[in-house]
Amino acid sequence: MNKWVYFFGNGKAEGDGQMSALLGGKGANLAEMSSIGLPVPPGFTITTDVCKYYYSNNASYPVDLQEQVEENIKKIDNATGMKLGDPNNPLLLSIRSGAAVSMPGMMDTVLNLGLNDVIVEGLVKKHGNAKFAWDCYRRFIQMYATVVMAVDAGVFEDAFEIRKDVVGVSDDSHLSAQDLKKLVHDYKSLLKEKVGKSFPQDPTQQIWKGISAIVKSWHNPRAQVYRKLHGHKEDAGTAVNIQTMVFGNMGEDCATGVAFTRNPSTGEDVFYGEFLINAQGEDIVAGIRTPQQLTVSENQKRTSDRPSMEESMPETFEQLCKIRRVLESHYADMQDIEFTIQQGKLYILQTRSGKRTAHAAIKIAHDMAHEQLISEEEAILRIDPNSLDQILHPVLDSKAKKNVLAKGLPASPGAATGKVVFCPNEAEDLSKEGIKTILVRIETSPEDIKGMSASEGIVTTRGGMTSHAAVVARGMGRPCVSGASNLQVSYKDGSISVGEKKILKGDFLTIDGSTGEIMLGRVPLTQPQFSEEFSQLMQWADRHRTLKVRTNADTPIDAKISRNFGAEGIGLCRTEHMFFAEDRIAIMRQMILSVGVRERRQALEKILQMQRQDFEKIFLEMQGLPVTVRLLDPPLHEFLPKSEEEYSQLASTMDGIGVDVLKKRSHALHEFNPMLGCRGCRLLTIYPEICEVQARAILEATIKVRQKTGSSVLCEIMIPLVSLDTELKTLAHSIQKIEKDIQKATGETPSYTIGTMIELPRAALCADKIAETADFFSFGTNDLTQTTYGISRDDASRFLTQYEKHGLLDEDPFQTLDSEAVGELIKIAIERGKRTRKDIKLGICGEHGGDPRSIMFFHAAGLHYVSCSPFRVPVARLAAAHAALKVIK
Repeated sequence: MNKWVYFFGNGKAEGDGQMSALLGGKGANLAEMSSIGLPVPPGFTITTDVCKYYYSNNASYPVDLQEQVEENIKKIDNATGMKLGDPNNPLLLSIRSGAAVSMPGMMDTVLNLGLNDVIVEGLVKKHGNAKFAWDCYRRFIQMYATVVMAVDAGVFEDAFEIRKDVVGVSDDSHLSAQDLKKLVHDYKSLLKEKVGKSFPQDPTQQIWKGISAIVKSWHNPRAQVYRKLHGHKEDAGTAVNIQTMVFGNMGEDCATGVAFTRNPSTGEDVFYGEFLINAQGEDIVAGIRTPQQLTVSENQKRTSDRPSMEESMPETFEQLCKIRRVLESHYADMQDIEFTIQQGKLYILQTRSGKRTAHAAIKIAHDMAHEQLISEEEAILRIDPNSLDQILHPVLDSKAKKNVLAKGLPASPGAATGKVVFCPNEAEDLSKEGIKTILVRIETSPEDIKGMSASEGIVTTRGGMTSHAAVVARGMGRPCVSGASNLQVSYKDGSISVGEKKILKGDFLTIDGSTGEIMLGRVPLTQPQFSEEFSQLMQWADRHRTLKVRTNADTPIDAKISRNFGAEGIGLCRTEHMFFAEDRIAIMRQMILSVGVRERRQALEKILQMQRQDFEKIFLEMQGLPVTVRLLDPPLHEFLPKSEEEYSQLASTMDGIGVDVLKKRSHALHEFNPMLGCRGCRLLTIYPEICEVQARAILEATIKVRQKTGSSVLCEIMIPLVSLDTELKTLAHSIQKIEKDIQKATGETPSYTIGTMIELPRAALCADKIAETADFFSFGTNDLTQTTYGISRDDASRFLTQYEKHGLLDEDPFQTLDSEAVGELIKIAIERGKRTRKDIKLGICGEHGGDPRSIMFFHAAGLHYVSCSPFRVPVARLAAAHAALKVIK
């Protein structure tokens, strides 16, 4: 018999914290906490294997699962002294999901399970608290109907608001027992009306329907989106945790809360969290009520007039503080704790590694290494390389004027500016058009995940620092201001009101997630300064990595930014990007549309002067570091005029040539498939004067810089799109001829090497022949992926998303390297290139150079460096350290 169910409680557990793949993160941690003697309500975990079985066996369960569930319910009965379905001493249960990796709010939960029309009366008698009993029942009906029976939650929320209006109260907690009893009647009537069924009265039926709902929620749309956004496996499955209910809504000596053992926004070693008196956990997570702070110090920061838990429940707070230290020491990581206080007794419902901002993650890892809780190597591995994007996010320009509209809670740091939208779908649609938005919601729900990801920043009028919006925004690295209660949001009118001031959809707002400020208009942003902890982490990473990290930079500004980020050279300087400026594009067009060599050389002479100056500036900025310059690569049509005005302007600069003639010449250059046409080395071979002029500009610039600085320039000239070894030999000969001309004219010998970009399958397969001429290979994985798949990267999004959705592809090969095919070509090229030239330098300059998972492959393949965009350099440095350390592990 397979073991599908694991019990925990009363200081014992059948599982442990190392079993998260089987028990899910929540189940493994519940078992672990029980084992170390923390006050965990008894329960059991149905393993992730059951979820996998369900989806592999036509939505059915293992035959022996029912027996094991019934056996473990009896264990809970014995552990608690209560019994499921007993009206006199009823046991109520919670059913929660629990994947191996934390997915906060993405799957479903059912609380207060086990109530019916008879048992609710028994609960009243047992506790002598009718308000509590009917509150639990109305919560259960709403949650069960929404999660299990797929009734829109808004139906019940509207009924709840109507009841409050009838009674004349604004706060949920002010409803009486009789009001709540009437609500239960209203809810049951609404349910019957919506689904044609009565609310189920059998607790056993409730349990099995609840289990199925949790299992099915593994594949709900928001969970799928979350897994895709965070790169989690689709087939891992969720566990199901069934646990004894403890109640924070019994009265004023009861409470519920969420706490972090350190500040999840800043990483400071302070106890941080929120709680609500006389409430259940969903009230905090959903942001239905504004919570109170845990500590006096946090209360003072918030200038709140409501007492903290430290003041109102000092003994329980002290107990929670001790548990904080126990958990952090045990797990050697910052923990996110959910707790409930029932009539003065503290229970821990969950612990997990807390979601944190990149700023906080870096500080926590750094501090814990210095506290000797973890090693330097573990500190490096604790930081997700992709999360470093967050610390590169802009911040408000300190000198800029601000028109502060409102202030909320600083839920997730960073600054953002954009157009106001109220609908998550609209944020997603506008993002596809390149329009930046600020998503404003009364409160967010898991269904909003795609819109939250697409927006620049998020504002909510409800909820605290541990609400859904705050937790998810921090995990995504989006700036967020929550609980901005003085904003009045009208979805109907598409507006925000603050007093007499009204902001409409499409107006600009700026938010600062570090201060909680919401500002009118667009406030200028600047790049952030790096903390000492970040600098230390990067030093540790550099100590452990073996891959060098260069940057793709086409301007001196990009080069300077890259050096500041720790780039060790330029792996790709695209010369064509130097020509798109308004004062240069006309000269480029003259060169392209010239008929003869003489006319073309006249235009190229102007280009020579420009390029030489550009290269001088870049070489000076990267002094002492290698710079790989790629000769002209793109199809010529990219430079051609598009409009009548552009043709007219160009004709005015070319003596005696009219618009009609230019159009004919332009049409003659048209290609059906220009990305596979006359570009790169093909263009340079057909028009050798282009290669000669670019080579002269590069080599003369190296001499100029050497004369200015007294040091050599490490210049690498890269010839693109080579598929034949003869192409490379021909163009290398042209460059060497220019070198001799310069040497003869100046008496100076330029210092450089020649290599090529391996971006075509034939080049990879014939790398041994190409290496006879090439001093280095730089893998252009963008085009290598295109030509291996036969897919245009520009058009791929039309169908690749469907491929991923239907399981034909696990991930977009243009984002993460396809190690199976494209990677195999890279391995072949490396092996054959080294066969000819043992010391050949190997690098990669495609977009994959900044992707952590691809960097793992490049490390293993034996490349010498990766090159990526300037703002991905820190990401690549850390990812390279991960690659080295994971190989050691």
